[in-house]
Amino acid sequence: MRCRMATLRAKEMRNRRESGCTPKTISLLSPLGTIQVSGCENGVHTLQILMDVAPAERSGEPPPSCRVVSGAPAETNPELQRCVRWLQAYFGEPRGAGSLPPPPPPAFHHPALRADTFTSRVLHVLLSHVKTGETVSYKRLAEMAGQPGAARAVGGAMRRNPIPLIIPCHRVVSSSGRSGPYMGGRGDHLKLWLLAHERRAQEDAARCEDYT
Repeated sequence: MRCRMATLRAKEMRNRRESGCTPKTISLLSPLGTIQVSGCENGVHTLQILMDVAPAERSGEPPPSCRVVSGAPAETNPELQRCVRWLQAYFGEPRGAGSLPPPPPPAFHHPALRADTFTSRVLHVLLSHVKTGETVSYKRLAEMAGQPGAARAVGGAMRRNPIPLIIPCHRVVSSSGRSGPYMGGRGDHLKLWLLAHERRAQEDAARCEDYT
C-alpha cells in the first residue's frame, strides 16, 4: 500500500511538472477538522478533509467558523481565494454561501473534472443543479447525467470527487432516503453533519419568512 501511494504521489507530481503547475496549499480549520485546498495558477486541484477533529456540536451554539491556519490566500490564484471565501461563508451560514457561487467548472484543474468521462459529467451536473439544502438520489443523478440505470456508477463518481464540499457529493443520498456512504465510508458522520447543517439553515430561513 505504501509503495502504491508513493507511486501515485510521484505520478501526480510528474503530471504537475509537465503541465507547468506550481501548486500551493491553504489549510483551514473547520468544524469538520482541517481542510486543505490545493491549486496552481491554472485552477483548483483538490480539497481534502483530514478528519483530525470530530464534527462540532452546534446545539444552542452560534454558527461554526472556518479560518485559515496556514498558507496565504492573497498569494494564490483568484479561484483558490474564491474557494476559501466560499468555505468560510458556508460554515458560517450555508444559505449565505448560496449568494457566493463556488468556482465554476473551468476553474478546476484536475484530470477527473477535465476529461470527457461519466465521472466528469456527473460531477458537473451535481455542481450545477443540486443546490444548498437539496438532496438527490444516486438514481436520479444518473438520469440527470444522461445515463439512466447507472446509479452504481454514480456512487463510484462520488468516491472519485477531488473537490468535495465545493462539488457537493454529500447531497447525494439513496432512493430510500438513507444518507449513504461518504468518503469511502470513512466520513459517514461528516455527511450527516453537513446535511443537518444545511437543513438547519433552511429551517431558520423559513422561520424568518414567517415573521416578515
